[in-house]
Amino acid sequence: MKLARFSVVALGALGLAMGVAGTVAPAAAAEGGDPAHGRTVAARCLACHDLNTGATRLGPSLKGVIGRKAGSLPGYAYSDAMKSSGVTWTPDTLNTYLKSPTTYVKGTKMAFAGLPDAKDRADVIAYLQQATK
Repeated sequence: MKLARFSVVALGALGLAMGVAGTVAPAAAAEGGDPAHGRTVAARCLACHDLNTGATRLGPSLKGVIGRKAGSLPGYAYSDAMKSSGVTWTPDTLNTYLKSPTTYVKGTKMAFAGLPDAKDRADVIAYLQQATK
């Protein structure tokens, strides 16, 4: 009987730990993201964005995006909404933006529905952290 009780308690503690682990902050999730999978997911971004040469395409270059103020890259005609958003791109702000760009910055020119899957966002952010330096 004691063994059965211990097992239930141990399983309950394991479940609690797993539940707490599932509530990791977005930045921590991005740090644990899989950049290899993020590269695959980010392939759809490459239709409009350059990642590391600084070239402007349909969208602005993402080179150096982490730490950059939104709407500030010279040579790209940002929407007024993006220029006045006050956002600085961090793993947290990218996570929120990539979930639903038009919700996060109302009036953005980016015509992308977003990435609803949190793992995909974390993986893309992990990839961006490596590929856009």
